Amino acid sequence: MSTSALLNQAFGGVTMASYLALTAIGLSLIFGVVRVLNFAHGSFYMVGAYLAYELSRWFGPSDAGFWAGALVVACVVAALGAVIERLVLRHLYGKDELFQLLFTYGLVLIFSDGVKAIWGVEQVSVARPPALAGRFEWAGAVFPAYGLFISLISVAIVLGLWFVIQRTRVGRIIRAAATDREMIDALGVNVAWLYTGVFAAGCFLAGLGGALVAPVTAIGLGMDAEMIIAAFIAVVIGGMGSFWGTLLGALIYGQVLAFGILFIPEFSLFAVFALMAVVLIVRPHGLLGSREAVRV
Repeated sequence: MSTSALLNQAFGGVTMASYLALTAIGLSLIFGVVRVLNFAHGSFYMVGAYLAYELSRWFGPSDAGFWAGALVVACVVAALGAVIERLVLRHLYGKDELFQLLFTYGLVLIFSDGVKAIWGVEQVSVARPPALAGRFEWAGAVFPAYGLFISLISVAIVLGLWFVIQRTRVGRIIRAAATDREMIDALGVNVAWLYTGVFAAGCFLAGLGGALVAPVTAIGLGMDAEMIIAAFIAVVIGGMGSFWGTLLGALIYGQVLAFGILFIPEFSLFAVFALMAVVLIVRPHGLLGSREAVRV
């Protein structure tokens, strides 16, 4: 196996992890603070991809249009998530987890039928921004410019989110709410709106991930299921509710799948699930998770 082939696969794994990390961290953030296992998180990701496709049809291929569209899409998905949380989901807090799971699964079906009604069942695609349509070569390996740029953008977003959570007053309130909601409520913090904001932030990341992945994948029904499965695997491997654990889980998922496709293509998905099973057996709370599963 040549060095260039190994570099290409490694870079492909990193690129895959970059898209996955945005969505998976949003999922982990919602669970860590709001305590809801959002089964519909992949649906917000899918809606983001379809909205990016729709905006690309309106404004055509352009650099400014693509990036402005990705930001608009993320904000629209965040607003949609906030509306759903305020109208319905907030009434399920404190109830049996089965009710939350059934509701979010119902959202999956609603979003799927909504997408089918609006955009049909045919797969669609989005053109890459013209400025990032090229590629770089190094040591015989070829690196698409878009994938490299998105990897850097994802790292910047993740580090920015970590800074907000760890170094700002809002972040301290979020971490405190994840630990003791009653105490934060007694101190005068509007926990209900805080939960809405956290849920919207998680949906923002999912929508942004869908918009950014649109130029490198076929947009179609079923992409929500693929993403939510991958996100759950990353979160389980890294640790539910753990910020850096989720990032580590996404990187591991991307590399295992990329090199699995290279060496054992028939069992590439099996390798990922086998790794998750081993992690659950050896460390049930994930590589960087805790028993309380509240760290972000």
